[in-house]
Amino acid sequence: MARTIGREAGSGTQSVERALVLLSEFTEAHPQRRVSELVEATGLGQSTVSRLVGALVALGFLAYDKRSGMYVIGPRVVTLAGIALNEMPVHQQARQVAQNLATELDLGANVAERHGAEPFYLCHFEGRSAGRSSTLIGRGGPLHATAMGKALISELPVPERTEILGGELARYTPHTITQPIDLDKTLRQVRERGYATEVEELAFGRACLAAPVRDRTGAIVAALSVSGPLSAMNLAEREQLLATKVIEQADQISSGLGYHAAAAVS
Repeated sequence: MARTIGREAGSGTQSVERALVLLSEFTEAHPQRRVSELVEATGLGQSTVSRLVGALVALGFLAYDKRSGMYVIGPRVVTLAGIALNEMPVHQQARQVAQNLATELDLGANVAERHGAEPFYLCHFEGRSAGRSSTLIGRGGPLHATAMGKALISELPVPERTEILGGELARYTPHTITQPIDLDKTLRQVRERGYATEVEELAFGRACLAAPVRDRTGAIVAALSVSGPLSAMNLAEREQLLATKVIEQADQISSGLGYHAAAAVS
């Protein structure tokens, strides 16, 4: 459905807004776009979209793919994303830790913060057994259906958590937790043992284990996880081993952020 953005006339702030709206139409589901699709999606006129797309291409924020005849996100966006990541304290402290963990365990290792109602992935590395061909960096996802999300919300007060998650919990597989009372029970277990698990709750054939990362105040600001196919994770036999590794490395990141357990307790 088309979105109508302001009036056709105007410049300055309005043009910036429209250009950003055009960029936001490039999503994981639609990584390539034609001008006609952008016109339909935004409700802007053909001439306005063509002019803005041309400017974005000239500035490197979009690029034209001659093979498909469509526009894609340009290299300038990747450059800015790299700059933003490198300025994030959690990314600075977690990048090498996650990379080492992926290599050691031969699994995927991920780090995410919570941005509103979704995890936001800052680091993503793959061991040989992880079995994923695309990066998770910059992606979101459901908090209630991922180990990462459960770790991130495990200590939130119930009213705040309810406001964030809303009234209904979406089902992704038959294993997804959809009832708030069941999620309460699961999060209580996460708090007790210090880590969260996910087995085919978001996608069939995959499992994940995550532990919270804390800042100097003791608040959970991120989470570290390992993930992969069920056979590679093998939680039936390796859960305690993986949990110990992930908790230790999450604690290392927390220490880099200024967290000291004894000080937080006192």
